[in-house]
Amino acid sequence: MRLISYRRPGGPDVLELLDAPVPEPGPGEVRVRVAYSGVNPTDWKSRSNADPGPDGQVPNQDGAGTVEAVGQGVDPVLVGERVWIWEAAWQRRWGTAAEHTVVPARHVVLLGTDPSFELGAALGIPFLTAHRCLTVAESLPDRLGPGALDGHTVLVQGGAGAVGNAAIQLARWSDATVIATVSSPRKAQLAAAAGADHVVNYRDEDVVAEVRKIAPKGVDAIVEVSAAVNAPVDAQVIGMHGAVAMYADDGGAEVTVPVRAQMGPNARWQFVLVYTEPERAKVLGIEDVATAVADGAIRVGEDAGLPLHVYPLEETAQAHRAVQEGAVGKVLVDVTA
Repeated sequence: MRLISYRRPGGPDVLELLDAPVPEPGPGEVRVRVAYSGVNPTDWKSRSNADPGPDGQVPNQDGAGTVEAVGQGVDPVLVGERVWIWEAAWQRRWGTAAEHTVVPARHVVLLGTDPSFELGAALGIPFLTAHRCLTVAESLPDRLGPGALDGHTVLVQGGAGAVGNAAIQLARWSDATVIATVSSPRKAQLAAAAGADHVVNYRDEDVVAEVRKIAPKGVDAIVEVSAAVNAPVDAQVIGMHGAVAMYADDGGAEVTVPVRAQMGPNARWQFVLVYTEPERAKVLGIEDVATAVADGAIRVGEDAGLPLHVYPLEETAQAHRAVQEGAVGKVLVDVTA
């Protein structure tokens, strides 16, 4: 089979296209014939910094495909099922940038017959991150779904990114009022297409003033892509018992928070990383995202505010480079091309 691997950390050029035997699933594992592999910022960051080990590392956490074999202890009824994959390569050799991959059985989720493999490969890290960001506030429930966020307001800082898009879609599915910030008219169109009720261009408008017009008492959750830059704004618009959920690190930047101003609303400033989040939160996120997909509430593509950029397997290095350079939308690798 064909796969992408790297044997030393570095830039996209360390990724190699190799031939290797098809792997066999071990106890508790399944083997998936991969259709699409999703690329996230954590994939290129791991490639840049982490030791791939003596056998090399197959990159990419997310993907979608068809279960073709199961290991000992796994119900064979899974064989032939269309699935989406989450967290494939975390502390494991096998990511999704391969024609076949093996993952623990709990790391595949039924996709159903209707959703596309492109959609399945776009779920994983972005949607689980967004779910966590939308459920950490004490004023909000820990489950999402129709009516769960009715009467609540969510601010998505960076509504045109992959996590921002996921947050908008999940929040709208849960009946929240969604405000998204963007940096251009083009990105405003994408955030609106995703389902944002209000879109604020932070380059042209006063975000605090605009948010306060919509939510005079402040917002319940802030999904934050750039905390170091946006902390002063977040501190002024967070509502009682709300949470600022920070999921990106701005290249190691530090955050300054006005302590006294945040004591009044008992605000929570929460750091979010899917790989190490509490197990219960992860389980609930997987269940809710799967339900949203089954409900038809999740979409991908231009008309969903998430343009797809698709590369063949042999161009995985270009796919990584595109994410690293800030491609707007979702970058996928077509493993079958």
